[in-house]
Amino acid sequence: MTRIELLGVPVDVCRPENLEAEIMKILEKPGTKQIVFLTIWDLLKARNKKKDFGDCLRNADLILPVSKSILKGARFLKLEVPVRYNPFNAVIQILNTLDHHYKSLYMLGSRKKTLQKAEHNVHDTFKSLRIVGRYVGYFPKSTEDAVVQAIFKASPSLVIVSDGIKEKNLWSYHRRDRFSSSIFLYYPDCLGIFAGRIRRVSEKTFDAGKEIWNEIGHSPLKIFLFFPYMWYKILLIFTRLFKKNKKGEEGIYHVDSLEKNQES
Repeated sequence: MTRIELLGVPVDVCRPENLEAEIMKILEKPGTKQIVFLTIWDLLKARNKKKDFGDCLRNADLILPVSKSILKGARFLKLEVPVRYNPFNAVIQILNTLDHHYKSLYMLGSRKKTLQKAEHNVHDTFKSLRIVGRYVGYFPKSTEDAVVQAIFKASPSLVIVSDGIKEKNLWSYHRRDRFSSSIFLYYPDCLGIFAGRIRRVSEKTFDAGKEIWNEIGHSPLKIFLFFPYMWYKILLIFTRLFKKNKKGEEGIYHVDSLEKNQES
């Protein structure tokens, strides 16, 4: 696996055939780990240095792009082009890996009935995967310490964080010193899909990069995402025209990353 920087934001190049090995490598690391599904909107958000989402990404162990525009941007800037992942398919592949190695899972988020149904379906599908705990989302602030303690004591291999967790990817990042050695993965639709309450995007729609229209259908105000998308295009053009040394900088970053990984 290699890591590139697109507009100053880290993105990992991980082939599907190497994903299982990478997951096992991440599991061997001490402390709290994180996998991030990166959208183009996340990428733009991470560029804001006043927010800590950029720090969250730089500390993440695996950053998998899910937007087609990220691949196009990398190609436009003549960087190594990463592999785009369908979040649901990636979660299935990750759970298969954990199942094969007799690992454990904690499920956090959604409403009670959805969570129970999702747990039942996951248990039926992944026979060797131990589900060591679950907790509903939308919990009050006063309950947070109990949730954190429950995850710490269960020490699961993976914590799937779904809807109902206000801080999203930042929830585990902000509390990373309070957990033991789990991987955290935020995917808002995950438990709803497992429970059969949310219909996932079809492979055809996802492959065409048209999943945004499904989102606009559910939330019409997302049509205004057109403006940050155009800003992304402008940034790419500006970077290509005025930062000719970017490719050299990426190479230095890549070598440093490899050396850092080898030392760890």
